[in-house]
Order: sequence, then C-alpha cells, then structure tokens
Amino acid sequence: MSVLTVENLRQQFLDKTLYDDTGFTLNQEDHMGIIGQNGVGKSTLIKIITGQMLPDAGKIAWKKKTKIGYLDQYVSLTAKQSIFEFLKTAFDDLYALNAENEKIYASYAENPDDELLAKAGRNQEILEARNFYEVETKIHQVATGLGIDAFGLDREASTLSGGQRSRVILAKLLLEQPDVLLLDEPTNYLDTNHIDWLIDYLVDFPGAYLVISHDYEFLGQITNCVCDIEFGKITKYHGTLKQALRQKAANKETYLKAYTTQQKKIQKTKAYIRKYKAGSRSTMAKSREKQLAHMDVLTPPGNLAVSHFSFPYQPSAVRMLLEVSDLVVGYDKPLLAPFNFSIMQAEKVAITGFNGIGKSTLLKTLLGIIPPLKGNFVFSETTKVGYFRQELLWQDPMQTPLQIVHEQAPGLTQKKVRQALARAGIERDNVVKPVKVLSGGEQTKVKLCLLMLFPANLLVLDEPTNHLDDDTKHALAHAIRDFEGSVLLVTHEPEFYQGWIDRVLDIEKLQSGR
Repeated sequence: MSVLTVENLRQQFLDKTLYDDTGFTLNQEDHMGIIGQNGVGKSTLIKIITGQMLPDAGKIAWKKKTKIGYLDQYVSLTAKQSIFEFLKTAFDDLYALNAENEKIYASYAENPDDELLAKAGRNQEILEARNFYEVETKIHQVATGLGIDAFGLDREASTLSGGQRSRVILAKLLLEQPDVLLLDEPTNYLDTNHIDWLIDYLVDFPGAYLVISHDYEFLGQITNCVCDIEFGKITKYHGTLKQALRQKAANKETYLKAYTTQQKKIQKTKAYIRKYKAGSRSTMAKSREKQLAHMDVLTPPGNLAVSHFSFPYQPSAVRMLLEVSDLVVGYDKPLLAPFNFSIMQAEKVAITGFNGIGKSTLLKTLLGIIPPLKGNFVFSETTKVGYFRQELLWQDPMQTPLQIVHEQAPGLTQKKVRQALARAGIERDNVVKPVKVLSGGEQTKVKLCLLMLFPANLLVLDEPTNHLDDDTKHALAHAIRDFEGSVLLVTHEPEFYQGWIDRVLDIEKLQSGR
C-alpha cells in the first residue's frame, strides 16, 4: 500500500524544466533513495511533497494520518535549552501524559474516584507500550550513535555550529519514530563510524523513508528501491542501487537515441511546412502542422553546467608550512589529548582517526576561529591559506551568487564573475537567485568558486564533498590533485582521496606520541 502518491507533477524555473508530467509512489515497505545530478530538483521535490512549495501542476497525496518526519535544517533551537532537553521534546506527548497522570494521582489522593483511576490506568498502558521509562536511555543511545555526546548533552543547543546542529536535529527526528522519514543528505557532518550507525538504524527502521544522498556507498546499503530524476522525469527502479544505475544507463542511451530521432523528424517536418505552406501542397503542409502540434515532444536532455575547478597557487619560500606542537583543542573541555604534526610544501594530507567534532574543531583552531586550550602551532610567514568551511552559512542569504562573488572580489567585472561561477558549474539562472533558495550542491559550488579566485599554497578543506554529485566530486578531486601547493583535508569519504593523497594522519595515534 502506498503512503505517498505523486502524479502529473510539473515544475519549471525560467527556461529550465525540472519535472514534466511525472510522478512516483512511496510504498509502506519502501526504503527509497533519490538520485540525480546537482540541479535536477531533488531538494525541490522534498519541498513540494512537504508542502513548502507549490508545484506548477500535479497532485501530492499522503495516506491519511501518516506521521511524517522531515529533516529540517532550519528548525529553531530554544535559547538556554540544553541538547538533552531539546532531544526530550521528541517525547513531549509522553511527558505530557505522564504529567497528567501525576495530577490524577494527586487528585485521587484527596478525592478517590474510580473514573480517575481508570483514566490513569489507560494512560499508564500507553506510557508502557511506548517505553516511556526507557526514553532517557534511548536518547543517550542515539546521541552516542551520532557522536553528539562528544560535545556534551548539557551544552546549550542554540550555541551549536551548523554541523553540530544538523546532528542534533537528525537525532530528534529519529527519536520521534515517524511513519515516514524524509532525509536530505543525512550523512553530511557525520564521521564514518556515525554513518555506519545510521546505516544500521535505517536498515532496521520499520517504516518507509525517502533519502536524498550523493554518497552512493551509503545509499547502496540502505535502499531497496531508487528514484532517479533526469530529463524532467522521475523513474523508479526496484532492487539494489547498482541494478538501478545499470538500468538508468541503458534507459538514458535509449532516451537520447529517441530524442535525436524525434528532433530530426521535427526539423524535417518544419522544413516541409515552410516550403509548401503557401503552395500547391498547402493542405498537406497544414496537416503536418497539426500533427506537429499534437506530438508528444520529448524533454530536451539537461544542459546542466559542468564543473571545471582549478585552484591558483602562490609560491612559498619555505618548505614547512605548518608545525603543530602539543596542541589541545576543544570548547569548554579538551576533545583530545595533546598531539603533534607538521605540513610540508606540496604535501596532501587527510585527517582521520577520531569521532565527534574533533576534526572540524582542529581546523577551526588552526585558522584562529576558536582558541586552542593548550599547546601551539606556527604557520610560516609565506603560508597563504585557502579555507573551505563545511557549513553553508551566508552573511546575507538573500544575496545572489553574482553579488557574493563580486563583493569578495570587487576587482572583477560582472562578465568575469559570471565566467568564474560558470567554471564552478553553477547554472546561468542560479547565478541571479538568492543563495538561500539554491540546493546544497549549488551553494557548495559558490563556496568553491570563491576558493578559485584567490591564490594559496595551503588549502584547508573541511568536508568539501558534502552535497556534491559524483561528476562534481571527480572534478574537485582532479583539481585538488593538480594543485601545486599543500592540502589539509577532512572528509568522511575516504574513496574521494584514493590515489592522490600523500599521507593520512590518524590523530588518535599522534596524541602524545602514541
């Protein structure tokens, strides 16, 4: 039985068609992945089925009384509320029921009434059936699984960074146990072991879910069906992700052949109409004109922009760019024991080896965003850092990519700014949209575009592959490989750097010479 049916969906932005009379169904047993290149409309689909956006046309029908859980990255976190208190709100109805029972028992003590006792009994059955007395244990289990315990459940929720906030919101969503989960890039900001925990959780999830992700290794382990968005159509494949990708490749080849054949026929028919419309064969020409008007024209293959990254290099006069000595990082308390390492010229280094927020915290400490708790680090005088920060935070979310880049590089003409954005793979119509309405992939490309404008000899990259499709990841990997300077990389996708990384730093093994 289907819990969601999408029919006759149409959506167009300017001259770009996202969906052309298409749809799909999500059944109760479906663990569905949504795939497609950046810009095809995956996040837009989530907005439409959750009612945040109205489509140009189409029908969205949810099964009645379906409890939907949506990973909303912008949910408000109450000031002075701890992470633990925020996670407890996933069980607000149970806590309210328990409070009601306490009042009932207090009233019964003063005025014995069998009806009150019966109501308390019914409430108690609900509390026990839904494991109310194990709620706090469940909160700790999920928090540990997603690495939230590393930055403390007693920490004020409103002070969290973007990545930490995403983990906490995901944890609350999982604790709510909805009938259907809608997750947009849930592995962003998660370390490998936390992704493994999430995989186990989702595989055992009793309801249906729809997951958008460019992490195909992750999707391959959690899905039993896949919806692919391409050519304005949503195509559902049953079976494994590998099977879906093979079938998609075959379908794409068939579609392109059909499109090419149809276009040749259309051009030939138009030429005939132009030639004979006013002549002796005008009746035949008009007949063909009617046939053309009623033809079911195939949607043109997407002309999605392709990314061509290239990071400019600024020469350094010294061999050692960075030296770290007995450094301790953290917020209120140390996350790790002291550790030591150095980065040499033209060395490409990946950081692995510990859980929680440690890796991003280390990068922010090195860049002066947060102070070290102990120890020190020294950059050479000629080190020029280019920093990619994983959070998609903008000073003014209403600014367009054109305005953002021009503001950062005022010496560039508008033409040069547009060319830079095009090289990053940002489509022409997205250049003039507010950055907040762009998909995560498009926003990431804007940040990478900025990184391409300023010469550096040390690139510090914090999860740069988040939100990116496979083609864009490959383009980015090639650009980093070809960069003449040094690279300090944090990523939860080890396959991203296979073949070009020089050294992998396992911080746990570096701590105090262990």
